[in-house]
Amino acid sequence: MISLFFYAFIVSITILMVVIFLTHKYQLFIDKSDTIKPQNFHTDNTPRAGGIGVLGGLIFVSTLTLGFQFLLSIFVAFLSGIFEDFHNSLSPKLRLVLQVFTALSAIFLTNAVVTYLGLGITMPYWVGVIFSVFAIVGMMNAINIIDGFNGLASGIILLILTSFALTSYKTGDHQILSIISIAAGSTFGFFILNFPKGKIFLGDGGAYLLGFVVATIGIMLASNYADVSPWYIIAVFIYPVWEVIFSIIRKLTIGLSPLSPDAYHMHMLIYRQITKNNPLTTLFILTTTAPFIAYATFVHNQSKTNMLISCTFIICYVLLYYYLYKKDRRSP
Repeated sequence: MISLFFYAFIVSITILMVVIFLTHKYQLFIDKSDTIKPQNFHTDNTPRAGGIGVLGGLIFVSTLTLGFQFLLSIFVAFLSGIFEDFHNSLSPKLRLVLQVFTALSAIFLTNAVVTYLGLGITMPYWVGVIFSVFAIVGMMNAINIIDGFNGLASGIILLILTSFALTSYKTGDHQILSIISIAAGSTFGFFILNFPKGKIFLGDGGAYLLGFVVATIGIMLASNYADVSPWYIIAVFIYPVWEVIFSIIRKLTIGLSPLSPDAYHMHMLIYRQITKNNPLTTLFILTTTAPFIAYATFVHNQSKTNMLISCTFIICYVLLYYYLYKKDRRSP
């Protein structure tokens, strides 16, 4: 497993260093620092093609039993975002269609379907397919939403993968553990170039790719093992998942479209009102989220406890959000 992590890491970071050189030379995939948008927190023109390196590292998945099936879905997940990074050429509807196709391909090629919700609740297979598609597509977009500061999205992904690695080790599933090792090595190659200096950004392609990978692994764990509660997966995903849900509710209550960008996500408020620093914002969120993920990992087979973990996180999030929001509105 360590060798798979190392190989994926070397391939990922090597590709990314080449990408950084070429994108600056030919001005491809460049996120300009003077672009006016809510999540513009960088001062240098930076390539947003980090997903290319992550995808390169993930080629080692092809050496596994599930390899080629999983690799096809991985490639489509990446494509659903890379065109946006390149030319802003995909409409939201077309992007959603690609994401749904990605989710369906993963479900039918790897049989990753959640039908048991814990607490004695079981869904019919067709309902499980719809639920699983919704979960995968939702997580792809959730990771993209939190990708606002250096190392934030990739740091959360690494925390999630660490939790999944421990859980898959306990279940004795070396196949899933191998996929996790490769995904972690690929992500870490990007992380050390993105945090703290932000030499390259993940981009939509990379964010959708990583969201897809962790969502599919989570579904595989929950669907294959009775002692892995689906609520454990939710508890581990709770920060990006709740960020999306809360954002939708917040925008609808003030008459905005859920798809419209704004400057009031939690990570933006933390930046403006607490850290006032890009990498420190990431450290703040990672260190406050990690205990919830760690506790969920130790009780991965307990649905009620993981429900409590998720609810506790949500309460803490909402209280902190409204405190920071009111403070931000009073700021000159």
